[in-house]
Amino acid sequence: MNDTTAPATLPHPLLAQATELLPDIVALRRRLHRRPEIGLALPETQAAVADQLRALGLEPVLGQHVGWVAALIDGDLPGPAVLLRADMDGLPLREDTGLEFASEIEGAMHACGHDTHVAMLVGGARILLAQRARLAGRVLLMFQPGEEGYHGARYMLEDGLLELAAPSAVSGAFAIHISTKYAAGTVNVRSGPLLAAGDVIRMTVRGRGGHASAPHMALDPIAAAAQIIVALQTAVTRRVDVFDPAVVTIARIEGGTTNNIIPESVYLEGTIRTVSAEQRAFVRDLVRSVAEATAAACGAAVDLELEAGYPVTVNDTDAVALAREVAVELVGPEAVIDLAAPIMGAEDFSYVLQQVPGSMAFLGARPPGEDPETAPANHSNLVVFDEPSMAVGAALYAGVALRQLQPEG
Repeated sequence: MNDTTAPATLPHPLLAQATELLPDIVALRRRLHRRPEIGLALPETQAAVADQLRALGLEPVLGQHVGWVAALIDGDLPGPAVLLRADMDGLPLREDTGLEFASEIEGAMHACGHDTHVAMLVGGARILLAQRARLAGRVLLMFQPGEEGYHGARYMLEDGLLELAAPSAVSGAFAIHISTKYAAGTVNVRSGPLLAAGDVIRMTVRGRGGHASAPHMALDPIAAAAQIIVALQTAVTRRVDVFDPAVVTIARIEGGTTNNIIPESVYLEGTIRTVSAEQRAFVRDLVRSVAEATAAACGAAVDLELEAGYPVTVNDTDAVALAREVAVELVGPEAVIDLAAPIMGAEDFSYVLQQVPGSMAFLGARPPGEDPETAPANHSNLVVFDEPSMAVGAALYAGVALRQLQPEG
């Protein structure tokens, strides 16, 4: 009798190697998860990453003023350089996951998964070191602090990150961001704008204080602030092209001291998110004109500060095609998802992509069985990432570098 059962499909060799390394990848991730650090100074994390790289036989370069780490993997053949990036910093919130490796630092948590990024890139480096004969060029490993609002990537570039690869020119860049928004083990990609620019609104609305029982004898800044908030939302829906979207959110209101006093001023804080440079400039001007005109119509005044945040993260079309091709080979076409629209979060990998053509991909890591609608998301104090998915991330880091640096002929 003929056996018609189809043979089991063997995993891609890079994914098989990453799966073998998964216990070590998970162990490093958990070590970092217990000890999150925030901002640009990450001494414990910096030292841990440097130790990992030295153990691989690499010579880490350490940032002196900002706590970054970089290292080079030299291929056996000459060629350009490819940059692979992982961010290292945590977030200022208290972890409530109940995990046995939960944060030991009060008020700090790796809630955005940067601990997984570091562990995956170290795992990818181990794979690449075993594949040096296939590398026509160099791999620049970038471990950056301060992604969560501190412009860490920009500081690394200003410190001469790209020059570390000399005499090779950095011809491409790749980064992974883990997310529970997507199913475990999926790779989610998009050409063009992937993530928004993020600018900060700080606004003080000034009126005239008085007794709450006699608002006509005061000039209520709370009422003026409320009008400004509504006017901003209306302006976005009536002045912004829906096919070049923008988000304006006032997320903080602070004013007043008790129930029977009209205060002198009210403070507002929020964000502007846009996915093109042109719309970014337009909406910044729009926010200013709407706030000032609305305050004036109420008889109030406004002091407005617009702080420039990260630029739009724009993926290079060819770089996305390369990463997508590698991902399909690793996990199959059904697990590679083309995102239909940009995400309105912001990322400082955008600074790298302004100088080097490259791409960022989202690695799905929603724990199996979790409802997509209710699973805690990145930046939640309850977020839990599917650790086996990190094997895909490590293999993807290595695969993108190998594909871009493959020998000619």
